[in-house]
Amino acid sequence: MEDPPRPRAQRRRDTEQRLNHDVDLWVASASADGVPHLIPLSFDWDGAALLLSTPRDSPTGRNLAASRRAQLGLGETRDVTLIDGDVEVLAIDALAAAAGDRFAARTGFDPRTLKTPYCWFRVTPRRILAWREVDELADRELMRDGRWTVD
Repeated sequence: MEDPPRPRAQRRRDTEQRLNHDVDLWVASASADGVPHLIPLSFDWDGAALLLSTPRDSPTGRNLAASRRAQLGLGETRDVTLIDGDVEVLAIDALAAAAGDRFAARTGFDPRTLKTPYCWFRVTPRRILAWREVDELADRELMRDGRWTVD
């Protein structure tokens, strides 16, 4: 027997659980001429934004820096959270040491130690959608314009 649709408040709690405990997500970006690019990256969530890091000259780094927009995917195909967000680009040495240390501890990866030039990308969610099955599609929007739409 299938589980009944989750109330929106439960979906928000589940989304926050994922943000606080998952380590990896999918990052979708596009080039200026519309070529899509999708890669997995590790992240840290500070309660307001997601922190990512990738080489500044990689397709994802170039796309995020140019467009200042990203779509992120957490979870599995039958329990997904999609996040549309605004991107802030930070030089690798511009981030406070404590934030970089937290990222490294959470992800097991410290881009500050690499020879390849990396950047930080801080993604502030503008819209968050979460659903498991078709019966949750109607109420999947949990955040709009950067504000939670459910307590």
